[in-house]
Amino acid sequence: MYFDTAGKGNTDDALKIAGEEAKKRGIKHIVVASTWGDTGLKAAKLLQGKGFALVVVSHNAGFSEEGKLEFDDGKKEQIEKLGGRVYTGTMVLRNLGTAIRSLQSYSQQDLVANTLRMFGQGVKVCVEIAAMAADAGLIPCNDCIAVAGTGRGADTVAVIRANSSNNFFQIKVREILVKPRDF
Repeated sequence: MYFDTAGKGNTDDALKIAGEEAKKRGIKHIVVASTWGDTGLKAAKLLQGKGFALVVVSHNAGFSEEGKLEFDDGKKEQIEKLGGRVYTGTMVLRNLGTAIRSLQSYSQQDLVANTLRMFGQGVKVCVEIAAMAADAGLIPCNDCIAVAGTGRGADTVAVIRANSSNNFFQIKVREILVKPRDF
């Protein structure tokens, strides 16, 4: 399925597709990207009591401003009360590459990130958050549903065989369930 446009206007439909496909496929883990907590809270409300293990993955501290977290504490508390878990950690395909890029103009992480972006920003983030959640031990190295987006909200849903970042190339994009046509 394709959304006609990218962005947060697709969030509700993307999350609904994620829940339906996870149930249909017997997948228990759903990983959702959420910078400020809006998408994560929507996911937690939608998936509450349905038997899924929800992990909401946010940017690391200092992503946009030194020492600051972007994720809203109140939304984190609500997500956790609804049974979800919030993970804030280092972005696999950004931070090390950013540090290296400040010293030189090329990094291997940028090459991988830009290659994944050929399929859309949301696909890149789906792969990245699956690795981050596996790194934190919050999901097993099995199939999960990953939800991410282009900018704010969610517009991409994929079935990902997760693995940790040190085994990055063992991660498999099994199926892209929905993504924007024009990313």
